[in-house]
Amino acid sequence: NNAWAYAQEAGMKVIVGVPDHALLEQCNQKVKETGIQLAIHNHGPGDDKYPSPESVYERVKGLDPGVGLCIDIGHTARIGLDPIKETSRFMDRVLDIHIKDVDRADENGNTCEIGRGVMDIPGFLKMLLKEKYSKVVSFEFEKDGKDPLPGLAESVGYVNGVLDLIG
Repeated sequence: NNAWAYAQEAGMKVIVGVPDHALLEQCNQKVKETGIQLAIHNHGPGDDKYPSPESVYERVKGLDPGVGLCIDIGHTARIGLDPIKETSRFMDRVLDIHIKDVDRADENGNTCEIGRGVMDIPGFLKMLLKEKYSKVVSFEFEKDGKDPLPGLAESVGYVNGVLDLIG
């Protein structure tokens, strides 16, 4: 309840979260009451609640369309799935995307500067343009927690360069 009250007061349109399965119906009601969407974030290997985009989709497909997915493409790759295919597959419920790169597409993969890892970022961005995705894409950069700005700036520069080339 507090999350929705805060989001309303702050003028937010989407909350990104990881609610317990038992709270999904209550979250669904809050989405209907407030008009504020809930994007559920997948967390890859080791996440018992929502490891993959499909695990979120299966839980929300019968709920209000304002309850959907926040696809984290790095965690999707770390669980062995293709972020391009998974995002496209569930695009009807994608409300938010966390874009990042990882150095390995397995459970031991770590965040790295976009363009230095194993993610097909140009392919992912092409898919978003093809799908006419118009919602939020957020950079998520967990590397260098004490000084993330240089790595984040490099990542933003890479994505902007790719968009200039394909746009």
